[in-house]
Amino acid sequence: MKYVTFVRHSESFRQSPPPPALMEAMDKFMESLRKDGIVVDAVGLLPSKDGVRMRLANGKITVTDGPFSESKEVIGGWAILNASSKAEAVRIATEFMELHRKYWPEFEGESEVRPMFDPGKGP
Repeated sequence: MKYVTFVRHSESFRQSPPPPALMEAMDKFMESLRKDGIVVDAVGLLPSKDGVRMRLANGKITVTDGPFSESKEVIGGWAILNASSKAEAVRIATEFMELHRKYWPEFEGESEVRPMFDPGKGP
């Protein structure tokens, strides 16, 4: 089953690049997952100042340029995993967060793991 996992954190962690040691460790980790066919795709996101937000409310679409100062947290990156189980997807997301704990001790954030919709197999 495919899962999407993403990391959410304060926008302040996007003001400067992550530590080089973290990037090196993440590259090795992701490469091993790609080699095993577990990672379908993964990417880090740039600061929200470079983004645009669209909102549909009351039948009207509004477009707002970033940064999104009203947001307490932003999504910093995501990965699509082809995991054999929810437990495996959670293990991988936990290992990814462990790299942050080890190589970027001041980092604070959360990771979320969600099964992806598969037509005919989900709600």
